[in-house]
Amino acid sequence: MTAIYVRFDPLLDAAAADAMVRTVEGYGSYSTYGAESASEEAGQRRFAPGIAQRYDAASNFVRSGGRFGRREPAAVLAARTNYFRETYYYEKPRVAGIEPFLHHEGLIEGARRLHGRPLVVPSIVYANLLLPGQELAVHTDVPEFRGANRTALPQWLMVVMHHAGLFSAWRRPIATAIAYFNDCAGGELAFYPDGPGAPPATLPARHNTAVLMDTDSVFHGVDRVRGDDAVPPFRRGMQLAFEGGGRWRLVDGAETLAHYRWEQIRCSVSWKAYCYEDEADRRRTEQHEDDLDLGRILAMLEADLRERGRLSGERPGEEELARLLIDEYVRFPAPTAA
Repeated sequence: MTAIYVRFDPLLDAAAADAMVRTVEGYGSYSTYGAESASEEAGQRRFAPGIAQRYDAASNFVRSGGRFGRREPAAVLAARTNYFRETYYYEKPRVAGIEPFLHHEGLIEGARRLHGRPLVVPSIVYANLLLPGQELAVHTDVPEFRGANRTALPQWLMVVMHHAGLFSAWRRPIATAIAYFNDCAGGELAFYPDGPGAPPATLPARHNTAVLMDTDSVFHGVDRVRGDDAVPPFRRGMQLAFEGGGRWRLVDGAETLAHYRWEQIRCSVSWKAYCYEDEADRRRTEQHEDDLDLGRILAMLEADLRERGRLSGERPGEEELARLLIDEYVRFPAPTAA
């Protein structure tokens, strides 16, 4: 069955769209997504700590060469996906003036249609910036369940939970909108509304447009941003900084590595909202009634693996089990010809 998605063209009036551009610029400096993931897990004892947060998507990207099956060294592929991210809203505003976008009625109504749940609570806004030569590996986003979110469990594990289909009763449905606030050459959004076995749909990155869908369920990625220059050898700690006059610079400490114009960068702003059946449903979640815990999650997954004939004898070690879970449940789209 084809997944529902809703397109917006235009998303905002001209003045509001221009204000969003100023918001992106005004944030100033953006860190790599890898740095954000590291800060999330600081001080936590994670299950299978040797498995990267998004090992599912990263390992598939290196193994397959991305949507078009390009063959490049692993270090080059890693640089292509080490994009920049910062959060504008998470439980409270982190930048001034984000509220009109956060509470956009068109996005809220689209979320109601998407999940068929009338109570929609916008909760997260963040920006992704990709440079020429970068792309985003095909993946599904990190879902949430009652008692299971990225503050408590590895991201790959929650992806496995959703694809396994065993935890629907605890799932927190999330609607995601991907909005664009500049024109970009390349960097199309590729997504699979008819499932990973069917051809993808693509949408260009055009200023003041958006698409809303269930990105926790629909595989999607970003095609390579066009550019002739080689992708710099990214390291954690690098930043992309706006320097005014429509120009950005890539910095590593005190060293400037490259300059970019706005039109060379793919900038998207993502909006996420929780969708509830009613206030009782919301209260059950927020008061942690009937939460899952790691022990219960692993027991249910292990039982399913044994029923499938994929596991016998003692439960393997954490990292071996993690790889088995990802391989068994997360079925990525196959690469296609460019």
